[in-house]
Amino acid sequence: MAISLCAAFMFFASLYECEGGLRFASYYGDHMVLQRAPESAVLWGYGPEGANVTLTLAGPTQQKHALAVVTNGIWRVTLDPVEAGGPYEVTAAVEDAAAVLTDVLFGDVWLCGGQSNMWFQTSKIFNASDELRQAEKFPHVRIFMAALRQSETEETDLIQVEYPWSVPPKNVANFSAVCWLFGRYLHETLRYPIGLVESCWGGTPVEVWSSPRALQHCGLQRTASSPNENSVLWNAMIHPLLNMTVKGAIWYQGEANAEYNQEKYNCSFPAMIDDWRLAFHRGSGGQTSPNFPFGFVQLSTYRKGSKSDGFPNIRWHQTADHGFAPNPRMQNTFMAVALDLPDEKSPYDPIHPRDKQDVAHRLSLGARAVAYDEKGLAFQGPFPKLIASTSKTINVTYDQKVRVTSSGDVFEVCCTKGQARCGPGLAWVPAPIMQWGPTTVQLSSDVCPPAEEAAALRYAWRDWPCDFKACPVYSASGDLPAPPFITERSPTVGRQEV
Repeated sequence: MAISLCAAFMFFASLYECEGGLRFASYYGDHMVLQRAPESAVLWGYGPEGANVTLTLAGPTQQKHALAVVTNGIWRVTLDPVEAGGPYEVTAAVEDAAAVLTDVLFGDVWLCGGQSNMWFQTSKIFNASDELRQAEKFPHVRIFMAALRQSETEETDLIQVEYPWSVPPKNVANFSAVCWLFGRYLHETLRYPIGLVESCWGGTPVEVWSSPRALQHCGLQRTASSPNENSVLWNAMIHPLLNMTVKGAIWYQGEANAEYNQEKYNCSFPAMIDDWRLAFHRGSGGQTSPNFPFGFVQLSTYRKGSKSDGFPNIRWHQTADHGFAPNPRMQNTFMAVALDLPDEKSPYDPIHPRDKQDVAHRLSLGARAVAYDEKGLAFQGPFPKLIASTSKTINVTYDQKVRVTSSGDVFEVCCTKGQARCGPGLAWVPAPIMQWGPTTVQLSSDVCPPAEEAAALRYAWRDWPCDFKACPVYSASGDLPAPPFITERSPTVGRQEV
């Protein structure tokens, strides 16, 4: 019997379907990127109950797999590992029908999630016209976007696709700028295909992207409380992707949690990462690493002159209160500091800075160091390793060489009497920079009232701590800003815990 090949076209929910009901799942399509070796790519789809599906890979490497039986309407095949490259043609066939994917590449697949700053489109960033012109030079960086949909229950497949797999420059203008630039910068270094999957929604808190398991870990219940119902985007926009083998994920979110469950974010964000890792590992049949690399953007800025602790607290909680990443609680993560990239005149509101190039560049440095184990690559800004104080000065010693500019107010101390600890409502006083050395900054602690002494120190602990690329402490190259920190005096006199 002749095989009937589909001339398949993917648009929203009509996805690669041909006679007999044989089709691939929603996020498989022409021009896609599948995960390269050493991991194995997983392909799945739908077909007539009980049918035997044979999957064939044709291209630089030839593979023909044993039959997969359609069970409960679904078939699934795990390929042998395939090295980076292509193009390939992937055919799923039953007795009288076939579904075909063309121009398929193998490379690294990265998931891009979060809220509006991850969603922020390439057409809206600084130098957008130039960036879009350059997009056509990167045909091996392929993009895919899930549509904005919610669900009360965990979905097996995406409810809708916004953009099917596309070859640049198609759809890049309306694709996440951070995601696109991150993938482009990685490709410039790695020189093999990169697949980017955008699944994000503006204005959303971490709870809607978290499974009930992750929420329960932090004592959060699945309720319909403001601003969104918990888990509805996990159900509709993350759970359907679990069968796909991925290299890693990047994340830009936290603004919504500055005013919603802020005090829980130091638990809810790391718990979401842990849960995604477990779920993707299980969903891919063990192909996605159980500790896959996870990068995130530490919040930028919102309101200049604001005295709210919302953004500073979330920045700290994004690191599980360690101040840096990776750290003992958040292993195999990397962080792009963005508090020095404000955009007061952004036509999209200052909460949406247009400089996404620096954000993506800093993320790509972290990925190269953490995900790809590139040795000797600087990807973290300076962080204190020792803070020592006298009656007149505080000496901050950093973990690397620093570039310092004078500042009178970005460092602050909390003044208390005796051994009292700093608590809510106590005033913080600017601690001017007096001098600095290759790895040290000396501050004046002679700023407290008589009978009080500096009991705690913090850095850049404001919504908008400095102007564009003008914070006082950077790496020696001037590329990487020091992240914010807060520390209290330890019982050891003259020392502070970092």
